[in-house]
Formats: sequence, structure tokens, C-alpha cells
Amino acid sequence: MVMEAVQLTLFPAMMAFAASSDLLTMTIANRVSLILIAGFALLALLAGMSGADLMSHLGAGAAVLVVAFGCFACGWIGGGDAKLAAATALWLGFGSLFDYLVYASLLGGALTLLIVQFRTLPLPRLLAGREWAERLHRQGAGVPYGVALAAAALLVYPQTEWMRAAGF
Repeated sequence: MVMEAVQLTLFPAMMAFAASSDLLTMTIANRVSLILIAGFALLALLAGMSGADLMSHLGAGAAVLVVAFGCFACGWIGGGDAKLAAATALWLGFGSLFDYLVYASLLGGALTLLIVQFRTLPLPRLLAGREWAERLHRQGAGVPYGVALAAAALLVYPQTEWMRAAGF
């Protein structure tokens, strides 16, 4: 029962929180990644994940962490995005990693284009005075890429071993 609750709720809830947090504040708190890592460890323990599978998931997370921090060092993504991508890869493992990265790239590109277009137009009166909207509208401001990372994760998650094990 606990395992199914964790499988069905923790990952999607953390993705939704990360996306909304990044959209509204342009930050993804460290606690999001830490909760994802702890949740994965708990779920792996409860599911009796084999050592080989555990190492594979850890390898996926570590590989994404290395590449993502390279992107962070170049100023292409934020640190929260890098940590979120790595924690997500830990959950997904190599089996779903390629799909996740493709979706994240496509959704991130679309999000970037939408935000660039949004910035060329006057800020709608409805959004005036809203700090998050004004920040998002500001020329030269970053893109809340965590939105794309979270959306990609939610698209891939239903096809993962976690959901298959839960009977979905």
C-alpha cells in the first residue's frame, strides 16, 4: 500500500511543484531534488530493486548530473534545473532516459519560443502587477526550463517500470 502511494503520487507531485515553482519564482528549491532522491531510495527498498537495476538508475542520474552541470557551468541552464534533471533521471533510469531527454528538448524549445514571443508583445493588463509575470516578460530574463523538464517527466512516467509494477 505504501509503495503504491509513493509510486502514484510522489514523483508527479514533485514534478508539478517544481514546474510551478520555476514558473512563479524562477527557482527550484534543493528540497525538491532531495525529496525525489529520498523517495527513489524508499521506493527502491520497498520494491526490492536488484543491485544491477539500482546501479543502472544511479548511473543514469549521475550521467545526467555531469552533463547538466556542464550546461550550468556554461550558463545554459540553472542549477535547480540541473539537479531536477538528474533526480528525474534517477527515477527514470536508462530505460526511459532517451524519451525523457527528447521530450525535454522539444518542450524546452517550444517553451523558449513561446516566452520569446510573449516578450515581444505588451504585457496583458490582466498580468500587470504580478511579479512572476513581469519577471517572465522582462527582456533578457531566463526561461523557466524546469517547466519543460517536469512536463517531459510526466509524459514519460506512465511508461516506466514504476507504473508497470503498480499495475498501470
